[in-house]
Amino acid sequence: MLLQDALHPSLTDPILDVMNFLNEIALRFPEAISFAPGRPHEKFYDTQQLTTYLDAYIRHLSQERGLTEAQIRTNLFQYGRTNGHIHGLISRMLEKDEGIKAAPESIVVTVGCQEGMFISLRALFSKPTDVLLVGMPCYIGITGAAKLLDIEVVPVTEREDGLDLNELERTLEALKAAGKQPRALYLVADFANPSGRSLPEPARKRLLELAARADMLILEDNPYGFFFREGPRKPTLKSMDDKGQVIYLGSFSKSAFPSLRVGYAVADQRVLGPAGEQHLLAEEFSKIKSLLTVNTSSICQAIIGGMLVMNDCSLLEANHEAIRFYKENMDATLQALERHFPRSEAWSRDVTWNVPDGGYFLVMKLPIEVDEALLEQSARHHQVIWTPMRYFYLGTGGEHELRLSCSYLTPERIEEGISRLARLIKSAMEQRGARALQAG
Repeated sequence: MLLQDALHPSLTDPILDVMNFLNEIALRFPEAISFAPGRPHEKFYDTQQLTTYLDAYIRHLSQERGLTEAQIRTNLFQYGRTNGHIHGLISRMLEKDEGIKAAPESIVVTVGCQEGMFISLRALFSKPTDVLLVGMPCYIGITGAAKLLDIEVVPVTEREDGLDLNELERTLEALKAAGKQPRALYLVADFANPSGRSLPEPARKRLLELAARADMLILEDNPYGFFFREGPRKPTLKSMDDKGQVIYLGSFSKSAFPSLRVGYAVADQRVLGPAGEQHLLAEEFSKIKSLLTVNTSSICQAIIGGMLVMNDCSLLEANHEAIRFYKENMDATLQALERHFPRSEAWSRDVTWNVPDGGYFLVMKLPIEVDEALLEQSARHHQVIWTPMRYFYLGTGGEHELRLSCSYLTPERIEEGISRLARLIKSAMEQRGARALQAG
């Protein structure tokens, strides 16, 4: 028998049990309306798309790249190039959709964005004094990966208008004074998970300046940037970066199909070797990937490649219906909250929420504690599921907040779900009032 103490200490961290708990709740209460999963909606999926895109990619290999039938067969069925074989198409997509100029050789195709995060952390953090900074609240995928790699994580508060750059500047100075190196900052600048907040364009410029002064890299993760709701799209940090501070992490899970598990990392920074030779950071990423997943599935890459070929390497154009759908879902969620949490009612007067400019998520603040007991009550008695925000904080934080994801529902289910949520919160508020009277 193995002792728990003999295993890696990160495995006892409560954060690693979060997804199991949420999955268990959903399985136990299948009739509940769930605002928990950050999944794309399945109305955009058709099994015929898989063969259509695969055929398009095979034609691309034959007609545009001049590969023989034997070469195409090897390309699709054999172990593939570690860095991937659709990097040229991704390069064209990035320039067309994001204004990012990235040479194909600077792109590593990964098994989802999660592998890109893991590779980035393993490559960049070499000393015990290296520190990862994250906006707080934060996506648990990056903080969980850092724990598995024994990397110290330092939080920086996220305000209503994104990362608090004044606090970041103070934190950078404090770390330097303590003999620590702020090696990288992880950030979702557009419609972040879990908060739905975005960083204004002037703040992006200042952030790049702070990163350059501190000799700190930025890991920019951008899974939701296409799904804007209000105003023009903001430029990515990578497109604004002229000093090589940004490693850009991308995924096709939201813009194509999550089941394919295809992502990418743009690592175009130059690395200086011991003999004065230079090469791309992407080459170092490739070494790590070769010992993690060997290569990303060639079949999965081919399906993404075919989608890119058929849409002239623009996923922004390919997602125009999804962009409208998620905008309407966010609008429906915000309108339902206004209807079911009226400011005129005493019980809902102190319930607030943010108004994201796009994406999948928003955060509600309640005058009662939001914990697993309340979630259990919500699922069992009111048939509605959501995510406690405390899951996204290191240590304390989020005790009175919950996250709603509106991506996986229809406007009709959103309306009913918010109605159920209102009944839960009203009931919980009344119970709190009754306990206060008894205590008095």
